[in-house]
Amino acid sequence: MKFLPMHKIISRFTLWAAASLLGVSAMAQTEIHKYQPGISEAGITYFLPKTQLRVVVTAQKTHHTPGEFCDYAERYLRLKNVTQTPYDEWKIEKIEIVPYGVADKDKAFTIKLKSKTSAPLVELTPDGRLTAVNAKAKESDPTLPTTKVIKSDKKTLNGADFKTEEILSAGSTSKMAELTANEIYDIRENRALLTKGQADFMPKDGEQLRLMLANLDQQEEGLLQLFRGTDVKETHILAFDITPTQDVEKLPLFNFSKYLGVVDADDPAGTPVYVSIKDLQTLPAVTASTDNKKKEEQDLRYIIPSSVKVNIFSDEKKYLSASVLMAQFGRIEHLGGNLFNKQFSTRVYLSPTTGNITDIELNEPE
Repeated sequence: MKFLPMHKIISRFTLWAAASLLGVSAMAQTEIHKYQPGISEAGITYFLPKTQLRVVVTAQKTHHTPGEFCDYAERYLRLKNVTQTPYDEWKIEKIEIVPYGVADKDKAFTIKLKSKTSAPLVELTPDGRLTAVNAKAKESDPTLPTTKVIKSDKKTLNGADFKTEEILSAGSTSKMAELTANEIYDIRENRALLTKGQADFMPKDGEQLRLMLANLDQQEEGLLQLFRGTDVKETHILAFDITPTQDVEKLPLFNFSKYLGVVDADDPAGTPVYVSIKDLQTLPAVTASTDNKKKEEQDLRYIIPSSVKVNIFSDEKKYLSASVLMAQFGRIEHLGGNLFNKQFSTRVYLSPTTGNITDIELNEPE
């Protein structure tokens, strides 16, 4: 196993680039990808990945604004528990995880190429993870959710729009509230007469009846808001990353407050939400190998990931339970470097998230 420090990667890449300019004819048979941070005169240098988890919390925030006549809600409409102060209320809708790969800078390797052989075409991620050899990558990094706020597109009624002339001309707030309550009762009476077919002006057909009832419902809802207040909802997407490296039973992830939303894990205002990580030990048994050190220098390193159980929960609720393949819980294996000499056209595809080989296509010479 050969680790290559970053300063050597850079210097070797520089030497290779200079050599390619001086000896174009000698390299005529070499097929090189246009983006080649990992090609050097010694071979192909790349990083293996480690798997990170992006925790995506979807929470709904409801902002309540008291109504203009909230003080009179119980007196005139018998409405109980009507608040007289504004407040926010939060609720976690769901929690998801998105696994993705990042370069593990402690796991840099070089595929040693034999002399007088063509360097294979390789494809790497911007941070140097190998995703394909002699082919275009079949997998790419996932699109990661980011923190954002989604405003509700639901139209909010304005109670003031439904005040009658009599209500507007009242001399006091108490009188305005009384007249508004009377208007609500009149609307309810008219709706009852319509549904019973006893109204003075009955609609001609069912569609006209539906429209009249919908209009009465809207008027009542708008006037009721003057007593109950209004609620405006927002959806908040919160995203943050964790990189598990070992089993944990109850690691604080964040705290959640009904009135403040997601807060820091050490904030006493909220109740804890935890994550547990358990390696399910799914790796196959190690088979005996006859590879020697010299051969291993020519090999491609890849990862056999292990399946890891991830739970996210609070003391009252379980939000998520999922099994995820993770590179750092797996082990490194070798793929023979002789598959990449000019006698073969081997196509290898690797996962940018876990570093495992997802497919191999081998074309042997005729």
